Amino acid sequence: MIDLNHPLILMAEDDADDQLLVQEAFAECGVREQLRFVADGEELLDYLLRRGAYAGSAVAPRPGLILLDLNMPRKGGLEVLCEIKADAALKLIPTVILTTSKAEEDIVKSYGMHANCYVCKPVEFEKLAEVVRTIHEFWFSVVTLPPLPK
Repeated sequence: MIDLNHPLILMAEDDADDQLLVQEAFAECGVREQLRFVADGEELLDYLLRRGAYAGSAVAPRPGLILLDLNMPRKGGLEVLCEIKADAALKLIPTVILTTSKAEEDIVKSYGMHANCYVCKPVEFEKLAEVVRTIHEFWFSVVTLPPLPK
């Protein structure tokens, strides 16, 4: 069961090393929200739509925040973002693009598809920890989030 005071953060990241770094950055910053990973866009949609291995709300509690990499196998981040924002039950979940791409085209497309924000993922751990701290503070301390969809 998810703690509604500390909702789940779901991150779509295909690189296992990046997953570990993000996990360590969250731990160093004292983030209490549960952090779960999916390896690609297809798995993210399976999780969000509760398909396959993620069938049922107990297996796949709704995240309070999605961190989405753009460059993933099987289904890329922009395609997944489009599907999330087109779904009435999912579009309210804040979706943060967290990627290494600094390409203006990716930034413009992401905002055009209603990403809630676009953050370039730094490669240095200290800077990554600061980004994680800032994302967490903004989304869980500053803004008012909508209720988690069922």
